[in-house]
Amino acid sequence: MSETEGKKYLALYGDGHHEEVVLGELLNKGGAAGKIYRDDSHPKSVAKIYHDRNKSETNRKKLEAMLLNKPNIPTISHKGKEYIQIAWPTALLEDAQGYCVGYLMPEIETKEAISLDHLMQKAVRQKLGLSERYIDRVFAAYNVTSVVAALHACKHYIVDLKPANVSIYKSTKLVALFDCDGFSICGEKGARYPAEYVSEEYIYPEGMQQTCQQMGEEQDKFALAVIIFRLLNEGVHPFSGMPRKGEDMLSIQERIAGYHYAYGIWPDAYQAPHPYSIHDYFDKTTMNMFERAFTKGNDRPTALEWQTQLEFILKNLKQCKKDHNHAYFTSKGCGLCMVSEKIKARLDDYKKHQEEPQTVRGMDLKKLETENIPQKQQDKEHRDQQLTYWYYGFVGGYLLFWTFFYKIASVFGDILRSAGVFVQLMLFLTMALGAHKLLEKSATCFPNAKNQNIFSMMNMYAIICLLIALITVNGLSADIFSLNDVNP
Repeated sequence: MSETEGKKYLALYGDGHHEEVVLGELLNKGGAAGKIYRDDSHPKSVAKIYHDRNKSETNRKKLEAMLLNKPNIPTISHKGKEYIQIAWPTALLEDAQGYCVGYLMPEIETKEAISLDHLMQKAVRQKLGLSERYIDRVFAAYNVTSVVAALHACKHYIVDLKPANVSIYKSTKLVALFDCDGFSICGEKGARYPAEYVSEEYIYPEGMQQTCQQMGEEQDKFALAVIIFRLLNEGVHPFSGMPRKGEDMLSIQERIAGYHYAYGIWPDAYQAPHPYSIHDYFDKTTMNMFERAFTKGNDRPTALEWQTQLEFILKNLKQCKKDHNHAYFTSKGCGLCMVSEKIKARLDDYKKHQEEPQTVRGMDLKKLETENIPQKQQDKEHRDQQLTYWYYGFVGGYLLFWTFFYKIASVFGDILRSAGVFVQLMLFLTMALGAHKLLEKSATCFPNAKNQNIFSMMNMYAIICLLIALITVNGLSADIFSLNDVNP
């Protein structure tokens, strides 16, 4: 039994009244700030008792501000069950010496909720038996945004906003938000009680040189946009991607600092989009809002703007006819189907590769038995010898053709002369290119043809024979290659 169990504390409420409460069993050790106990005096209520009593006055002022400035985040009733969306303080607790030792808050059924990051990846959803319906992830994004918008309406900021710090109910996708005393809280007359933590991969670029105590709405707007992007895009982080060059790999936070957003209107110089991203299938308004959130010099969308846009998306999503779990935004079609087809094609290629025989120097490893090696070697030598004979025959035929080409051209002399020298030149140039292509093709058929010197000589021989044919057809004298003296 914990030493705090059974203790009595004075609960002070925001409306001014107070009462004595008795703590029950220890529910969990909580985080770095304090432990969670059952409140035996009130059903569906728990108490958070801080580890450090020396921060009594600081904690008191922050909790008083929270009691007096409560956000409008209602408890939702669904199918006869109530879902508390936020564990906001209902009363601060004093001990017998008058120290502020903690606070009371509504009890959230933690067994009914999961961390938001479990909703991002298909493999995790399948392992936990979560819904595969795309619309549920959009609905989760809407609910998270609604809670953040309600907090911002009171000028409270989460600051350490990330999927691991946000829980949702498995059955309804409603939000379950804990540890609200860690938020940046707005008090009376503009007083600010700052947050204490912030996490990498969700810090906005302009906040790199700031402490979490200095961060506010801009940090929340950036982190919220990252969460929405990931929920809509199968967990892909907006600053992850495929680096274009073989340079040092930057961390996600370093990419954020450099504004390396890979899914915008303009391509990013550092990285290309993730191959399984469906951002191209988002509607134009959503893409523009992400552009504002992640590119330099823009006014980031507020939580209220995102709430309005996500409500619009929910009302206008179209269900996919191929897969009832899928949904899509526009006439472009279903991005999730596109990703599924890509993954299937990749798996098919991998399977095909696995089924292909593994070879060493062209020989199947499964068939490469010691007793067969001499016979296989003999067969290979026989094939190579036949190819050599064929190659010699090809070279002989090639040389004979070009040697007597001028005679072939002479047969068509009248036609060629009437066509003019320009047409002849074009025709002969085409034949020279054809000869070149033929030699390139032969290099893939005959091992001997890969000798570059022979290849060049045969090319040159064809050109010389074409020149001879041109002279012969037009009855030109060899004197055309001489320089005539010019008399002044």
